[in-house]
Amino acid sequence: MKKFALIGAAGYIAPRHMKAIKETGNELSVAYDINDSVGIIDSISPSSEFFTQFERFSDHCHQLKRDPNTKIDMVSICSPNNLHHPHITAGLRLGADVICEKPLVPTEAILNDLIEVEKETGHKVYNILQLRHHDAILKLKEQIANDNRAEKYDVELTYITSRGKWYLESWKGDLNKSFGIATNIGVHFFDMLHFIFGELVDSEVYYTGETKAGGYLEYDKARVRWFLSIDANDLPESVKGKQPTYRSIEIEGKEIEFSSGFTDLHTISYQEILAGRGYGLEDARFSVKTVEHIRHAKDLVTDESRLHPNVKKLLTESSL
Repeated sequence: MKKFALIGAAGYIAPRHMKAIKETGNELSVAYDINDSVGIIDSISPSSEFFTQFERFSDHCHQLKRDPNTKIDMVSICSPNNLHHPHITAGLRLGADVICEKPLVPTEAILNDLIEVEKETGHKVYNILQLRHHDAILKLKEQIANDNRAEKYDVELTYITSRGKWYLESWKGDLNKSFGIATNIGVHFFDMLHFIFGELVDSEVYYTGETKAGGYLEYDKARVRWFLSIDANDLPESVKGKQPTYRSIEIEGKEIEFSSGFTDLHTISYQEILAGRGYGLEDARFSVKTVEHIRHAKDLVTDESRLHPNVKKLLTESSL
């Protein structure tokens, strides 16, 4: 049984990490968050220590380190995106391996720094890339690999996940903390596209806003028009009032809708990490580079055939 510490225990995704720790037969020894709305711990790990000051949390972890029977083996990180880097390095320097939520870090330069800290400490960083474990995505990857098609696939990626007014008032609405919509909610999907279709050849951004973004990505095996949104008004009429989230890949006009099947992906990710098959820093490099480019690209349409229908609609409405 491994002993875990968790940073960011009051966050939206933290319960999935707590559940994964428990379901893999391990123990959440201690958790930290600046906020104290963490009642969920009672139903998963009621005996865990909890701190709202990082200094006290860190000191407690270092005290546990004195005894091989209590030392922290792994640190799970669910904190705001801008804090991932310092929290990862704190975990590594504690003498633990680290599991970090998306987006791992905002830039390739910071990723390279983490590689150096891995070397200094002898411990590893793992990224949650759960779409690589989704059954529909694994089947699609196998299908594309077996097709041996010379011509590139035409693909539309749509991800709409409804969020209320709280989103823009929270750290997620602060560009300096979340790094924007494409980085915060899109990084998993850019990793997925790379996982399925190979290396990136071209990238353009056509629309960037507080609640939505869209552009074009070209890979070895595909040309992808993409659209991301947290605005419920963007949900297709077929799902409005039925589900808050819509995830779809359309390939050559054939839709693969994969809004379900996410419940256990964090637990599967933990199982793979603990079995020595986790995704590390180099696995995350591609998606980090992609979102870094998207954040700095200018909204400029060079070819209307590359526009996702939702983006085309937005641009048409904004020009009226």
